[in-house]
Amino acid sequence: MEHHDYLAHARAEYRAMRAAVLSVGPDAPVPTCPGWTVRKLVDHITGVHSWALNALHTPADGPRPKASPRPQDWDELLTCWDDRFTELERLLASLDPDTPTWTFVGPKAAGFWARRQAHEIAIHRLDAEHAAHGHEVPTLLYDTEFAADGIDEFLTRVVVRAAEVHPIEREGRLLFHAADAGRTWELRIAPGQVPAAGPPVDSATNEDATVAGTADAVYRAAWGRPSGAIVSGDRSLLESLPRP
Repeated sequence: MEHHDYLAHARAEYRAMRAAVLSVGPDAPVPTCPGWTVRKLVDHITGVHSWALNALHTPADGPRPKASPRPQDWDELLTCWDDRFTELERLLASLDPDTPTWTFVGPKAAGFWARRQAHEIAIHRLDAEHAAHGHEVPTLLYDTEFAADGIDEFLTRVVVRAAEVHPIEREGRLLFHAADAGRTWELRIAPGQVPAAGPPVDSATNEDATVAGTADAVYRAAWGRPSGAIVSGDRSLLESLPRP
């Protein structure tokens, strides 16, 4: 996917997420994020946008940036979210994706943040839809290419960062197969080691767990959201993956 593709997805997911949160209000629980309300969900995504903005203004070798404070009032928080997203979108659109900038893992370039924000909003849009509709969200289907890219980003970027905060305590090999995208990843985890993802190196019979289905279903399963993916083998390995 290209830089402009990520920005287009980010815009579409932002609009859909905003509509979903407005439909239920700030005090509605978010079943896919236990203990969270919609207010907390919006506060979180606003903080992530502000963190990304600060990262884009930080040199590649600079100190880790922090998120900016957010207002507590619901209407003011919504306005803050709108402002941060608009500012972030405009900045990313103005930058060459190869522009050096701070990132928490992977390439130290602005393009990292376009990809990260597109998937961050997409997953939390899904959370907002679950807050509005419950366990099933039958009307939402992620584009195959975008969902497959999201699986890749989660396995090669996000889980690496998450493991720094929530150390992995299990050992095993997980196979993720997105049939409609024709893509397969093997994730190898072990205590004290950086999670490693890439093409399968041996027969799938050596895997401890397999997650298979459409890219949409595997994308949701990787992020620990309700999914139609088929999980075989040791499901607890999938459930043990650290997620931010």
